[in-house]
Amino acid sequence: MDVPDEVVLFDMDGVLVDSEDYWHEFEDEFVFADAVASGDPAHEEVTGMHFREIYDYLDETYGATVTKEEFVDAYHERAESLYGEQVTLMEGAEELFEELRADGRRLAIVSSAPQSWISIVRDRFELDPLELVLSAEDIDAAGKPEPHIYERAAAELGVEPEECVVVEDSLNGIESAVRSGAFTVAYRRAHNAELDLSQAHVVAEGPEELREILLG
Repeated sequence: MDVPDEVVLFDMDGVLVDSEDYWHEFEDEFVFADAVASGDPAHEEVTGMHFREIYDYLDETYGATVTKEEFVDAYHERAESLYGEQVTLMEGAEELFEELRADGRRLAIVSSAPQSWISIVRDRFELDPLELVLSAEDIDAAGKPEPHIYERAAAELGVEPEECVVVEDSLNGIESAVRSGAFTVAYRRAHNAELDLSQAHVVAEGPEELREILLG
């Protein structure tokens, strides 16, 4: 397996932190229960998307019962305690980052989350230094599953997407990375255990497999 050995781009939610189960609870309690007019959306339809684009998608597909401003405010309010108190860091992340840096890899976070949410995670778990931290709000283009955010990340790092490894967990994120041309690793965790992740180039069934794929 020919894995690029210069740049590793990590998604945040569901990869670096176990936030997806908490977001799924929020979706069940508010988004799907109170903010959607009709229908029965599935979590995988929206996981990995920027929350403003989640609103647009749900409004177009199912209809919305709240304004976009109310929707956005609810997400921001939930994010503060979710990232600041509840989430835990990926098992072995500190050691993995140390080994990747020692191997000369350039590390970045590429996330649909706003920079303010990413900053909470960076500060709380001391993830810096990073070569790049890119949010979907930093690009003037559609977010995941479109490929633009990973194309932009590669450009800002001065490489081609094909020279990057991306670690993703959601169907939307995996599609975004694959479409950009990056070598895409799907990271299997409890929240995506039942999903078909085969669109990725390889699936890592846990932290040890992820380390083996990235470091050989």
